[in-house]
Amino acid sequence: MKGGYLVYGAFAYAVFGVALIWAIGFIAPLPLPRTVDRGPAAPAALAVAVDAALLGLFAVQHTVMARAYFKAWLTRRLPAGAERSTFVLAASASLLLLFWQWRPLPAVVWDAHGAAAGLLLAIYAAGWLMVVASTFMIDHLHLFGLRQSLNAARGRGAHLPAFKTSWLYAWIRHPIMTGFLVTFWAAPRMTVGHLLFATAASGYILVGIWFEERDLIRHVPEYGDYRRRVGGLAPKLPSWLRRPSSSPA
Repeated sequence: MKGGYLVYGAFAYAVFGVALIWAIGFIAPLPLPRTVDRGPAAPAALAVAVDAALLGLFAVQHTVMARAYFKAWLTRRLPAGAERSTFVLAASASLLLLFWQWRPLPAVVWDAHGAAAGLLLAIYAAGWLMVVASTFMIDHLHLFGLRQSLNAARGRGAHLPAFKTSWLYAWIRHPIMTGFLVTFWAAPRMTVGHLLFATAASGYILVGIWFEERDLIRHVPEYGDYRRRVGGLAPKLPSWLRRPSSSPA
């Protein structure tokens, strides 16, 4: 049974890896059969309805399963060492479904060429680098359930990782989400379908951050002070720039 934790955790992580690689190709203009701009054709109204439903499914799954009350409910039915891997597996599956069933809306909003397109692609790549690197600046293995699976396989109890504010987290509170926002919008060719995806995903990130920070303030004593000192998605301006200047009398 203990070995099953490792198998399950590794399987969930592998599915996440597939979803991550597909996500990179789904948003970027890569020659894949299914991307944000390539897939089954559908009338515009149907495409919007299908895409909105897929985005909504991911948002509901991710929001509900990330809440403390749902985690408590799930751990009463599953071993604690499998809870995080179950979340990772469900989130990855909902993303794979979105990528597979997405219906493109091909009308072009903007189309950059030459140096501008190259710059946007470089920014896009930097966004993904920020996303991946930021997971290692906290606890990559814990974030994706591998540490919990390993601890359960060794017969050890679950433990929360230490609250870390190093590297990018010393400048912004949500560098992973900042990286995602960069990848959504740094598009050399922006179609209506891509715009729908970027707008909905960006809105979900803002809502998700609100829920996440509400939970963190409740459960992490030092988070309130950290939130006051450090910017959310971008660094805060220096205090001397944020203070209104007083003109001499």
